Amino acid sequence: MVSVRLPDGSVREFDGPVTVAQVAASIGTGLAKAALAGKVDGKVVDTSHLIERDAELAIITDKDPEGLDVIRHSTAHLLAHAVKELFPEAQVTIGPVIENGFFYDFSYKRPFTPEDLVAIEKKMTEISKKDEKVSRSVMPRDEAVAYFKSIGEAYKAEIIASIPAGEDVSLYGQGGFTDLCRGPHVPSTGKLKVFKLMKLAGAYWRGDSKNEMLQRVYGTAWAKKEDQELYLHNLEEAEKRDHRKLGKALDLFHFQDEAPGLVFWHPKGWTIWQQVEQYMRHKYQVNGYQEVKAPQILDRTLWEKTGHWENYRENMFSTESENRSYALKPMNCPGHVQIYNAGMKSYRDLPLRFGEFGQCHRNEPSGALHGIMRVRGFTQDDGHIFCTEEQIEPEVVAFHAQAMEVYRDFGFENIDVKLALRPDNRIGSDEVWDEAEAALRAALSACDVQWTELPGEGAFYGPKIEYHLKDSLGRPWQVGTMQVDFSMPGRLGAEYVAVDNSRKVPVMLHRAIVGSMERFIGILIENFAGALPLWLAPVQIAVLNISDAQSEFTQNVTDQLRKAGFRVHADLRNEKITYKIREHSVQKLPYILVIGDKERDANTVAVRARGNLDLGVMSVEALVERLKQEIASKA
Repeated sequence: MVSVRLPDGSVREFDGPVTVAQVAASIGTGLAKAALAGKVDGKVVDTSHLIERDAELAIITDKDPEGLDVIRHSTAHLLAHAVKELFPEAQVTIGPVIENGFFYDFSYKRPFTPEDLVAIEKKMTEISKKDEKVSRSVMPRDEAVAYFKSIGEAYKAEIIASIPAGEDVSLYGQGGFTDLCRGPHVPSTGKLKVFKLMKLAGAYWRGDSKNEMLQRVYGTAWAKKEDQELYLHNLEEAEKRDHRKLGKALDLFHFQDEAPGLVFWHPKGWTIWQQVEQYMRHKYQVNGYQEVKAPQILDRTLWEKTGHWENYRENMFSTESENRSYALKPMNCPGHVQIYNAGMKSYRDLPLRFGEFGQCHRNEPSGALHGIMRVRGFTQDDGHIFCTEEQIEPEVVAFHAQAMEVYRDFGFENIDVKLALRPDNRIGSDEVWDEAEAALRAALSACDVQWTELPGEGAFYGPKIEYHLKDSLGRPWQVGTMQVDFSMPGRLGAEYVAVDNSRKVPVMLHRAIVGSMERFIGILIENFAGALPLWLAPVQIAVLNISDAQSEFTQNVTDQLRKAGFRVHADLRNEKITYKIREHSVQKLPYILVIGDKERDANTVAVRARGNLDLGVMSVEALVERLKQEIASKA
């Protein structure tokens, strides 16, 4: 007898070994048709997998996350099958699942073309409609090497030859095509109905530039057509929102070869920066932070004490002067400890909160640079709290409330909280890490917030809470952090006088809300597709005259608005009013004011809001009141 326990707690008994497919059929024909794979004692397997002893089983369908992975894995094989049918001389290499899809690398005598992709996708559809059975077989390693060599698949033979001798390898076959794979796969190609080939790229065999350049075909696959359509729509929308394109179109910033990974901010872009910085500076002040400024360059010996030189050296820019070695700071924390150490502190001084818009430099690989999202020089809304162990929880709770308020003001409501735990490469004892991780868990519990844990992803000096925003397209962005550090203060000699007059080392909390200012502004640009809310917009209002007869009044209105504190531009050019309206609309200005003879004579303005919304005619005083309320509400 074989007992199979299902997720609902029920148990099914079978006379002998039974496949996942047979268990699904015993439950119902609907489930049998929907089954893509099974999860036996936590391991995902094919529906043909034979259960020979008592086990726990979950039937995986396209409603399960694992089901989507199986679909994408199988679609990669469907792609390879189609390529082999159309281009028999092509050699297949590897084809893994990636986020939102898959890719497969091929070796072929000529580059594939966009027309080839169309033909390959059509062939994939044909194979899918044939509903070819997908079957798994096992072969000894050496026999498998000989088999793939015999059919001209040198890359597959090389992969298999790297497997330890004496081991068996699993193969999957469908309609005359056989591929090496651990699986699992769908039971038949008819399960693969929603897919699209996306693009071509080059990739070196095994990632080594000394090897042959292969051709990589990227694709996406989904369980439902509407899911793929939404994904493709979001890709198209993301392309429109690309902050690099909008940065150029809206005249915000640029890059050039003389300063790779460093931003040249234009007046409009720097205006956005200033709005974010001044807003965050106000948050510093109302939450008890003292703003400080530490040097950009510090002696190497300090970085050795902190552990950065040992654990982070490859990311640091270094220099020398007068036989001394220095490094540009990749982080602000060591400088803040030096400010803390400038005078003796008492327990009465704690918690002590320092904040800095600190400019950092990190030697990011050129291939990793991405507009203002990933740069080599960046500024953080950085802060460090020096406190006692008993003060950790209230400080983290206060920070959490502050961060959530900031995110809401910037228009982000969907926020995931994660806890990154100790990495392999770290400083400090396990006992210290246990204490630090427990402190953050307790603080998050006190915040009454749900969180997920990320083993191995903490900083080398301590665990951290991460705040992941979701933008208007549902894309996640990791921005703020709160990190507890029991190690660095002691390494740098930080102390305070405790109640009993003993000397103790303070706990250091590293915190940031928006993180990199450059990256956060990039996120804002893409989230709002360049149409920033009124309080952030670099130019809030354009005032347009219809003819020269209204020029003086147009300038007067502009001056009134500027004195009221708004960022306003007067467009007095001798152009048609429709042209001027269109041009400023393309620049995504929140408001456009139009002045003709009627408005001039009545001392009013005609108001257009972004999106070609006609708000009618109003006085300047009424408009100012409306705009002030909109800014105050952060709408």
